[in-house]
Amino acid sequence: MKTYLVTGGAGFIGSNLVDELINQGHKVMIIDNLSTGKKENINPAAQFVNADIRNLEEIKPYFNGVDGVFHVAALPRVQLSIENPVESNDINVNGTINVLVAAKDAKVKRVVYSASSSAYGNSEILPLKEDMMPCAMSPYGLQKYIGEEYCRIFSLLYGIETVNLRYFNAYGPRMADTGAYLTVIKNFLMQKARGEAMTITGDGEQIRDFTHVRDIVRANIKAMESQKAGKGESINIGAGKNHSVNQIVAIIGGLSSHIPPRVEPKHAGRYIKSQRIAGLGAAGGFRGGD
Repeated sequence: MKTYLVTGGAGFIGSNLVDELINQGHKVMIIDNLSTGKKENINPAAQFVNADIRNLEEIKPYFNGVDGVFHVAALPRVQLSIENPVESNDINVNGTINVLVAAKDAKVKRVVYSASSSAYGNSEILPLKEDMMPCAMSPYGLQKYIGEEYCRIFSLLYGIETVNLRYFNAYGPRMADTGAYLTVIKNFLMQKARGEAMTITGDGEQIRDFTHVRDIVRANIKAMESQKAGKGESINIGAGKNHSVNQIVAIIGGLSSHIPPRVEPKHAGRYIKSQRIAGLGAAGGFRGGD
């Protein structure tokens, strides 16, 4: 049994990760300020700390005695970062630095960082590979890439092991079901449940690699345990199977309508070629729901 700390452990991805770690017999501590996470997502077997990663002194004590940190906490969504770049930078960049400093000072062995495929932006070079130069097209994509670089530098300068996982369009149980920035799949499922037409942005030909949260959880645990990683590597985590938004609507089934396009990476997650570290890459494709 090991002791792990999960930042953002009351959120969508973090809470699913906490559940699996506890199922495997590990001791888990959660740090979450519940700004986007939910109390009902918190596993009662985990120790919960209501704290903000932007406050270094507040979170530092909880890193002592921890074997590894899964840094999942973030202010997600591309569009939100475009509308509020200052707040999203404070959480996604400064918060990540605080997590790394706290881990370093507590002599935590490894930090697994939840990065994003948004770092690739609108790359015309396909398939998207981990050794390509990032070219973010949004504050969120840039912020998450900066977090990767801080992880790499902390490994280089301080010897703390780090691994960066670039997620492609996560979906599954506990996806956000409120607010203006729902994931496209959750939004479609909710619209269909209400008897409404599913709203497609633009022509619907945006291509996505949808990755189930169970695959992301598995990748996180592999990244924590793998002896082949730990020096700030960035690794694509996706299903490797691509669907257009129109195809997702067809799989779900039902009426649809179109609205004008907005600023977003049109080809984010179009193709990926993940580095395979001890079976770390995700598997499977879109499964048609939660």
